[in-house]
Amino acid sequence: MIAITLIIFIPMLLEARRAARHERAQLARGGIEASDDVYKMMRVAYPAAFAAMLAEGAVRGSPPAAIVAAGGTLFVLAKTLKWWAILTLGPSWTFRVIVVPGLPLVVSGPYRWLHHPNYVGVVGELIGAAMMTGALAAGPIVTAVFLALLSKRIAVESRLLERATRGTRLANSLRDGS
Repeated sequence: MIAITLIIFIPMLLEARRAARHERAQLARGGIEASDDVYKMMRVAYPAAFAAMLAEGAVRGSPPAAIVAAGGTLFVLAKTLKWWAILTLGPSWTFRVIVVPGLPLVVSGPYRWLHHPNYVGVVGELIGAAMMTGALAAGPIVTAVFLALLSKRIAVESRLLERATRGTRLANSLRDGS
């Protein structure tokens, strides 16, 4: 269980450091933060979800090795998708919803196929962790709670991105004569 804990929380700490650095940069570039974001809840819910699954796993005991391996594989694939999204967004990737007006939407990398690959990765991480830890109760519960938070987050993010990119699309169409 110690190895699983490290596999979960070390990347989370790296992501938090990167997000904090990007958040400061986005705000310095004139970024606008969504006032109705659920970030404060997600900030607690995300690590707490994994902690709850680890706690249940410690009490319940390890699941069969095949389930641990499948969960570990899913977790790694989900984390890979998430990091592909993070690297594609570059300095625009943050934990908080902060958008710099006038910047175009990113449509490369995993964004060619998915609107929210980072969030798909997060859900995969939660399901993978539930499998690795054998969290039969906490896994589905925390995943459902986090999906509810993500649906609110996506609505907030989509609204802010639409407002921030509207001016860019208008300027481009005027420049191109369309």
